[in-house]
Amino acid sequence: MDSSEITLEAVSSVSQIAADEWNACANPVACPDGLPENFKNPYNPFVSHAFFAAAEASGSATARTGWGARHLLARREGEIVGIVPCYLKSHSRGEYVFDRGWADAYERAGGSYYPKLQASVPFTPASGPRLLIRGDENQDEIRSALARGLIGLCQATEASSVHVTFAREAECKFLAGHGFLQRTDQQFHWRNQDYRSFDDFLATLNSRHRKAIKRERREAVASGITIHALSGSDITEDAWDAFFAFYMETGSRKWGRPYLTRSFFSLVGESMSNDVLLIMAKRDSRWIAGAINFIGSDTLFGRNWGAVEHHPFLHFEVCYYQAIDYAIAHGLKTVEAGAQGEHKIARGYLPQTTYSAHFIADPGLRYAINDYLKRERAYVAEMGRELAETGPFRKDSGIVDND
Repeated sequence: MDSSEITLEAVSSVSQIAADEWNACANPVACPDGLPENFKNPYNPFVSHAFFAAAEASGSATARTGWGARHLLARREGEIVGIVPCYLKSHSRGEYVFDRGWADAYERAGGSYYPKLQASVPFTPASGPRLLIRGDENQDEIRSALARGLIGLCQATEASSVHVTFAREAECKFLAGHGFLQRTDQQFHWRNQDYRSFDDFLATLNSRHRKAIKRERREAVASGITIHALSGSDITEDAWDAFFAFYMETGSRKWGRPYLTRSFFSLVGESMSNDVLLIMAKRDSRWIAGAINFIGSDTLFGRNWGAVEHHPFLHFEVCYYQAIDYAIAHGLKTVEAGAQGEHKIARGYLPQTTYSAHFIADPGLRYAINDYLKRERAYVAEMGRELAETGPFRKDSGIVDND
């Protein structure tokens, strides 16, 4: 079929799309052309219908908070064959790919940078698919239609730009062919080298880092603290109440205004409890700290952390070491520990390149940003090489760079 048979539309809420239609595009299991027959697309919880529904229904991602849904749909004969989760935004908060400098420069020159279109998962710096396509469809045909649709939506909404963030590298390269500029950044991910235990992982580290991690793990729980991993029905509303208090306390200090509402966590608990791992710390029968993780088919995604008591190394234990323990025990290949944080390198998390693509409508602004991004990409690549060389692994382990 040719692309003329594909129609495009934008809807203002994920609730306007049936969950099974959305998920058939977001997490398809059909084998794409050219891959082995036993290939299954890895399940990514952040692009599931349930996650977007929780973000929108809870009031976390709404027009009132500056996240006006404009989800782009591609249909063929009435059936949804492709989706881009997309929001019309009046600010640049909650994205983790920073463009405030672009906005300031454009507005000083007399332009209006907002509104802009953001193709992303709200408040979530985790890489994954952004051009969501049914597994039984011609991938390039639908991608092309969606890329053209994003540019058309930019024009229809009088937005300054379209930003497709934390996308897969192949998606960004594809979008480059449609005029999108390429941007890279760094995160720090842990890779499972078929470890059988945490001690197996420690054995790959040099002596200094191995001893430091053992000491950190001991001291993290030295004050009578116990660690609890909660998932599924183990996550009660009392646990969510405690975690939300941690989230608000830490979020208020870091961002000034936390993004997620209390009801978001209840909704996630109702619809995605088996995709959620809460690592909670307790002292004197009271929850004192916790981290929320989301579970994919091959990746554990670390997200928010918070605490109402502060103990040495407890953050490292709850966020990093417990995540490694869980990944080893459940055979997950990767732990993504969220945005930024070079301190993660000493804990076995090595630099990994992340990708985004940006369509800038104004030719002058596009030229200036393109020039800036060329230099930024070179800097990011060089920084990644330098950081990888500072990793904690023994020279004979064969583990140098996970990118």
